[in-house]
Amino acid sequence: MSMRLSGKNMHFTLGDIKLKAQKVTLSITDNSAVNKTSGVPDGYVDGDVEASGELELTTAQFNLLGKAAKNAGAWRALPAFDAMFYGKIDKDELKVEAFGCRIKLSDLLDIDGTGGSALVHKVPFEVSSHKFVRINGTPYLRDDETEGLVQ
Repeated sequence: MSMRLSGKNMHFTLGDIKLKAQKVTLSITDNSAVNKTSGVPDGYVDGDVEASGELELTTAQFNLLGKAAKNAGAWRALPAFDAMFYGKIDKDELKVEAFGCRIKLSDLLDIDGTGGSALVHKVPFEVSSHKFVRINGTPYLRDDETEGLVQ
């Protein structure tokens, strides 16, 4: 029986910063819809798209990101990062790229006085580039959807 890819096998980078996360999410919202004529499905229409996610980092990992913020002059001065999430084990491999990620801070502190677990800091992000998201090298958006967009 072969081993399967799990969260333990995943690594990620934000720009040139390599981080280890307690948890990472990336979600795509695609508002494409079924077109209807007289209430009957009749093809589809493209809708707008967006992608966002969240990093849950221990204090040590959060402080690595903090060094980049200090070098930029402020947390909100951090440039947009290209993020890559990658894992490979035996026959399973997954590479997800998100472009132009703008981070925000959310649950900066969530302290439990009883202890028993490391502090975790939540760092939400939004994808802001027309390159959007690639999954195993394949873009989510068609070329005609991003034609003429410059970033």
